[in-house]
Amino acid sequence: MRAQFVLSEIGVGLRRNLTMTFAVIVSVALSLALFGGSLLMSDQVTTMKGYWYDKVNVSIFLCNKSDAESDPNCAKGAVTEDQKKDILGDLKKMTVVQTITYESQDAAYKHYKEQFGDSPLASSLTPDQMQESYRIKLKDPQKYQVIATAFDGRDGVQSVQDQKGILDNLFGLLNGMNWAARAVMALMLVVALMLIVNTVRVSAFSRRRETGIMRLVGASGFYIQAPFIAEAAVAGLIGGTVACGFLVIARYFIIDHGLALSQKLNLINFIGWDAVLTKLPLILATSLLMPALAAFFALRKYLKV
Repeated sequence: MRAQFVLSEIGVGLRRNLTMTFAVIVSVALSLALFGGSLLMSDQVTTMKGYWYDKVNVSIFLCNKSDAESDPNCAKGAVTEDQKKDILGDLKKMTVVQTITYESQDAAYKHYKEQFGDSPLASSLTPDQMQESYRIKLKDPQKYQVIATAFDGRDGVQSVQDQKGILDNLFGLLNGMNWAARAVMALMLVVALMLIVNTVRVSAFSRRRETGIMRLVGASGFYIQAPFIAEAAVAGLIGGTVACGFLVIARYFIIDHGLALSQKLNLINFIGWDAVLTKLPLILATSLLMPALAAFFALRKYLKV
């Protein structure tokens, strides 16, 4: 097969159906940009989980005098020194516990003022209204229930709270957004495939006389199909290249520069360039193979003479 013939046929086909070719490029670019974006979103959520789950604490809040008057869990009164010693002793015996930090009422009041000093409620609070607590870092954040079972409802304990539950809600929201992006991506891929099939068929119809002659003189089916398949692959590859450009530009302007989220949101551990660069070959391979296969199956019956 002469490469020059195939290349010339590719050029002819792309020029004849310029509008549809442009539509294929745009749809492939958008769908694969969403595909790459969803993969990067999954990596980001995984990175954030690893970063934040390693920092979550289980908090055991102890009863104070105010709780004794209003909270059923503290009906037996404020926590005593003996109860605090018993709780601390039992925590130290548990193998799931990595570190234990005690926070006094004064320390809790100071932290509250630092975080919520501008709120109207802050001015009316006093240190004795704050709760003492034990902040426990677990060796495995999934073992929260061990602490909850051991201390929830115990005398002197107002509540046991797991910060992981708050993070789970956040990650659930992020995962939901990721699945929504994948649904849009799937729709865009279907649109792209339909455009590819229609473009190839229009191109084949416009050259039906030439392909008929080639079949009559003994040309193989693959020889006849090759230019059409290559046209679709080239258009898809251009769209894939554009999609890669979208992802690189988005990473550069959203995280590093422009919005500069990496500087404004220091508490979030953003994915690095390595995560982006490892996705680009997959996007380019998909942009090449997907249109080529779509064109191959679309032409199997259509080019029979």
